[in-house]
Amino acid sequence: MAGAPPLLSVRPATADDVPLIRALIAELAEYERLADAAVATDEGLRAQLFGAQPAAEVLVGEVDGQPAGFALFFHNFSTFLGKRGLYLEDLFVRPAFRGAGLGKALMAALARIAVARDCGRFEWSVLDWNAPAIAFYRRLGATGMDEWTVQRLEGQALHALAAAGNG
Repeated sequence: MAGAPPLLSVRPATADDVPLIRALIAELAEYERLADAAVATDEGLRAQLFGAQPAAEVLVGEVDGQPAGFALFFHNFSTFLGKRGLYLEDLFVRPAFRGAGLGKALMAALARIAVARDCGRFEWSVLDWNAPAIAFYRRLGATGMDEWTVQRLEGQALHALAAAGNG
């Protein structure tokens, strides 16, 4: 007789979860081959996620009571729809817990939040080499937005543009 299916739970993170969130971010960065870019600190995350003006929200996923993953999200806005959207910045399930259904549970929880908050859409980016994630998102019904490319200013380029003035 097979064992009972794993007990999955998804809950909003609290300030007490900051060390866990930082650890999960570090594990995600390692998976994405970007470990050197993960410089977030507990203090910074606490201020940005649980301070006076939170910049984002986090859901923590657990399998059989063990922390197994997270989803970090925030709102953006669609001028065409005239509504805010929900943007998933990061989704990560620890390798030992993959296949238990936690990724889908986190995505479903995010979809429920988007619907409850009257969001016009729910979107995210995925690395083009991450075939398992892309296949997972397609199984959920997501559509690739291949005609769009992400543009970014950071570091010196961001500061140079900010200093360029008004002319």
